[in-house]
Amino acid sequence: MIIRQARAEDAPAIAAISNAVIRDTLVTFTTDERSIEGVVADIEARGPAFLVAERDGTVEGYATYSAFRAGPGYAACREHSIQLAPEARGQGTGLALMEALEACAIAENVHVLVAGISSANPGAIAFHSAIGFEHVGRMPEVGQKWGQRLDLVLMQKILRPQ
Repeated sequence: MIIRQARAEDAPAIAAISNAVIRDTLVTFTTDERSIEGVVADIEARGPAFLVAERDGTVEGYATYSAFRAGPGYAACREHSIQLAPEARGQGTGLALMEALEACAIAENVHVLVAGISSANPGAIAFHSAIGFEHVGRMPEVGQKWGQRLDLVLMQKILRPQ
């Protein structure tokens, strides 16, 4: 497996991973599937802060970050997203992606990474806890999908230069 910066030609694979999660799970509250063009735009906008995990020529997951909130007071804080194809889970792919993403964030002077996690995704909560994220809040019933009200769990990691 290699971790590398995402390229425009990765967009169909990234969209397929994201759209399966959007369609089939409560992991994200959105119901709007991602277009290939939208993914390409994200890759171009985020540059080195958009990574993929590739194994044998196949993109098995991605990790990226973007602004947490607008305004100069939040300039050193980013919210990240990580998603894996089902076959990549439990193989160390998520850990490798997050280690590389954190290194990228440190290089870009990001001080805090935030994870906004659906309460319907206890695996993501456990994963983030295992890699050093701390639970900092829970917003009851702020999300909804498929007629269910869902909590948003907030976790963060303060990054330290290595």
